[in-house]
Amino acid sequence: MAELAINGGAPLRPGRWPSWPQQTSATVDNVLTVLSNSRWAVSGPRLDHPGFEERFADEFARFLDVEHCVPTANGTSSLLIALEALGIGAGDEVIVPGLTWVASASTVMAVNAFPVIVDVDPQTMCIDPEAVRAAIGPRTRAVSVVHLYSSVSDLDALRDLCRRHGLALIEDCAQAHGAEWNGRKVGGWGDVGAFSMQQVKLLTAGEGGSAVTRDRELYRRMYQLRSDGRSRVAAPRPNEMELSMTGEVMGSNYCMSELAAAVLSGQLRELPAQNTHRAANARALDALLEGIPGVTPVAALPQVTRRTYYYYAFRIDPEAFAGHCAETVAAALQAETSAPFQPVYPPLPRHPLLRPATKRRYDAIPGIEKITEQMLPGAETAYREQVTLHHSALLAEPERMGELAEAIAKVQRHAGDLTAPSTASDNPL
Repeated sequence: MAELAINGGAPLRPGRWPSWPQQTSATVDNVLTVLSNSRWAVSGPRLDHPGFEERFADEFARFLDVEHCVPTANGTSSLLIALEALGIGAGDEVIVPGLTWVASASTVMAVNAFPVIVDVDPQTMCIDPEAVRAAIGPRTRAVSVVHLYSSVSDLDALRDLCRRHGLALIEDCAQAHGAEWNGRKVGGWGDVGAFSMQQVKLLTAGEGGSAVTRDRELYRRMYQLRSDGRSRVAAPRPNEMELSMTGEVMGSNYCMSELAAAVLSGQLRELPAQNTHRAANARALDALLEGIPGVTPVAALPQVTRRTYYYYAFRIDPEAFAGHCAETVAAALQAETSAPFQPVYPPLPRHPLLRPATKRRYDAIPGIEKITEQMLPGAETAYREQVTLHHSALLAEPERMGELAEAIAKVQRHAGDLTAPSTASDNPL
């Protein structure tokens, strides 16, 4: 019983993995520049040159090849201003995937609309276009898709559905900074692309977000919605305010700080090389796992021309692991390697943080209490069978991918010695 590390045995490969986030000299220099001047937020007096918030917006828009970027305080606020800018509110419905972080649904509820949760393809773990088609009704106003883990949603099918039914398409790209579909980066395929720059994301400032669009009018609305309704002065002058109280919509304060923008501007320089390093290690790990029966890496759709890895994901056949599910196997792998293995998100209807009954404000949304009662077979299958590895481990030396494959093979050999946890763990990422 002591052979496996989780049972008290010796770990297969003890040792440290690359930490995340990673500090760079450019990031430090940018932060010191902000600290040495008098502008720490977009609401501060204008300098004699563009601040980091404006600079990062331009840099990120160029990186994605889109026209407009609105930096925000976090990914949740980028989703909120996208929904509000699209005019979604009380009485409307927004279709969201059943395997995702809770913000996919909670942001829809925050604008008093109803999140229609639909199933995912258990192989890619992204929203199933056929499930979307079946869920479209007279109150549907938008489809919000999530490019999850290392996958990209079927944008061809989803764009066609939205176009034919007159629906807005929101791309949640919180986990896909730099991924490409048919040669073009995600975030620019829908009406709005929403990004998160939270602690564990591929591009991070600890907290941060951005909403991007090709539409000038949507950009103007989103800029005001995240700036308390204020619009940007056309030609701001040094030492004067850059925001003017001449907005057209009532907004909230979701602005990104200069410090966060300075960090992101530095980190963005590193992202392409990091994505390349992770992708090479992921391909190597794919090849190694081919030799382990009952283990299958998640495959991308053929239209994905550049794949990014927020989490590397692979499916286990429970029968090849003595009937154990992904949660048990992930815990055993982490004990063997110290690498950040986890199961995927719980299906959204039973996500521990989706609790509409705890806020009276949601009583105004008819039927909202029923969203936690749904059963989604595809999402449930993914939760049982998909194991993930955080992208930081993919920044290790290429030879260390062999350690991961060796650990998976070891856990499989001794799977009969594993004990399933009594309750499902809370996956916070």
